[in-house]
Amino acid sequence: MNNNFSFIILTFNEEIHLPRLLESIQKLNAKIFILDSGSTDKTLEIAKVYGAEVKQNLFENHPKQWDYALKNFNVTTPWTIGLDADQMVTPALLDRLEKFNDRDFEGVNGVYFNRKNFFQGHWIRFGTYYPFYLLKMFRTGVGYSDLNENMDHRFIVRGKTVIWKKGWILEENLKENDIDFWKAKHERYSDLVAQEEIERMQKLRLQHLKPNLWGSPDEKRAWLKQLWWKLPLGIRPYLYFGYRMFFKLGIFEGTTGIKFHYLQGLWFRKLVDKKIKALQRINRSS
Repeated sequence: MNNNFSFIILTFNEEIHLPRLLESIQKLNAKIFILDSGSTDKTLEIAKVYGAEVKQNLFENHPKQWDYALKNFNVTTPWTIGLDADQMVTPALLDRLEKFNDRDFEGVNGVYFNRKNFFQGHWIRFGTYYPFYLLKMFRTGVGYSDLNENMDHRFIVRGKTVIWKKGWILEENLKENDIDFWKAKHERYSDLVAQEEIERMQKLRLQHLKPNLWGSPDEKRAWLKQLWWKLPLGIRPYLYFGYRMFFKLGIFEGTTGIKFHYLQGLWFRKLVDKKIKALQRINRSS
């Protein structure tokens, strides 16, 4: 059994994704913990085949689900790797993990993996989506889930982190080949994001990370989000979409990629702003 790290994976009806992920990490011989939120397909059967330890927890949002996972699994290895079921480890990343030794990372508390995101079979290379560094590996007991947001989730560690620019995780939600599924999912997400932003306006939520344009990948994103929250509702989706398409070269993405940038960068953001305005009207009239 791997003495350096263990995996934690979140699942919900992931029979289409889970075998792909578990196959990609099988050679590492690492302990696998799966937190499921009520799957009704073959997810749990697949987890059993691969020898994973499974717990169940009612899903509220991703940050809280990760918080529960980190606090309720007995991870005994010095490092933890947290992955979503629609991700997988590439051979290049597998090679780095096979060679990983805790002794070589003394004084380091976290490792950023580089992500390649796919939408309907197309690698999203432009529009801020690559390179994209995610803190996925951290010292057990040191890394924790950022509960400051309703929808986006990230792990936070204090202290030194390193970035692996080569060695990737691939992320592709095959369910999103059905555009109706994508829109229904983001309808739900828009409710969470709108409520979160209202709470920020009311000073009920504060940044846990120090925003820093020149800091870690997460500190940089915190800085950009701080700027985003200051932009005028209704206008900012168009500014953001234009930034992704022209300044970040999304226009060269091809038909499928441009569709993704439109949906994720404009349609979804407009929906969020519309719901924020509706919540503001309700709050003013109450």
